[in-house]
Amino acid sequence: MKNNKHILITLLVSIILLNSCEKMILGEDEINSPENNFELLWNDFNVHYALFGVKNINWQDAYDIYRPQVNPNTSNMELWDISSNMLDLLNDGHTTLIDANNNLKFESGDSLNVIAESEFDLNLLKTKYLDYLTNSSEPDISFGKLKNKDIGYVHLSSVEGDNPEIIDNIIQQLKQHKAIVVDIRNNGGGSDDYAHRVAGAFADGAHFIYTVQTKNGTGIDDFDAKTKWFTKPEGTEQFLKPVILLTDRVTASGAEIFTLNMKAFNHITVIGDTTAGDHSDQSDLRFLPNGWVYTYSPQLYLMPNGESLEGIGISPDVYIKNTETSINSNIDLVIEKAINYLFIEYNIE
Repeated sequence: MKNNKHILITLLVSIILLNSCEKMILGEDEINSPENNFELLWNDFNVHYALFGVKNINWQDAYDIYRPQVNPNTSNMELWDISSNMLDLLNDGHTTLIDANNNLKFESGDSLNVIAESEFDLNLLKTKYLDYLTNSSEPDISFGKLKNKDIGYVHLSSVEGDNPEIIDNIIQQLKQHKAIVVDIRNNGGGSDDYAHRVAGAFADGAHFIYTVQTKNGTGIDDFDAKTKWFTKPEGTEQFLKPVILLTDRVTASGAEIFTLNMKAFNHITVIGDTTAGDHSDQSDLRFLPNGWVYTYSPQLYLMPNGESLEGIGISPDVYIKNTETSINSNIDLVIEKAINYLFIEYNIE
């Protein structure tokens, strides 16, 4: 799974690199007109997008609303607004649209993410709540200890990198503590495999957590066979004392796969806000004749009970969220709830 926060930059760089060979990618027979660009975009989603069924979206209705707004004289900016408004119906962080030439970037359903980004401040944690925060050899994993508490702390800003096994070393350094807080707020995702491996350091056994299917036909229900995914212990030693996992609205994609792993373990409690609800892998880059690039969700993830959480998100065990006001007042309500929960439930302080 791609990291939602990095994908737009990646797309822009890709556009610059690929601009010179655009015709080779698109084919010379495609007409660069507003109407054809819209038709190509709508049709590609119609055939390959995996989530119309679980999100109860009638894509033909979307066509009937937005197609009449496009004509031969539609400007590029007008087409951008029409297309992005249509794609926003999907409420899907893996659905993106890029116009690099005009520095335009769109991510479906992004409004709540923007709010949540202002409700987390790592510097506040460093100054008020942590004795120390040490960077690991993986740039997006750091660890430390809560001030005046026998509680370790692990921060994951993404679930991507070269060496997820670094978590084993971190566990060795934190295992003397009575509990660990794992913080994945504002974590836009990364790799499923990376997420599984890091979670394996906390695994209490094998748990069936979800199935995956990939869209493979033109019908709304055309998918390949389900692949089942299970948790499993990884590494030389697991941390099986109490663990608190902190999530928020920007906990997305691969970070949600990490959450599904962790939520299955009996000694882990999830505290915070509901996650983004963006589980599918992201498609390869798709191209339009006008130079725009886009992506979508080609996969369907289902919980063991057959439920999809796409567009819904994973609910915490204990719901609480920061506000911009609380952060500006130097108060992280979520970390304080975690500390209080460990004291009340486990007498850990």
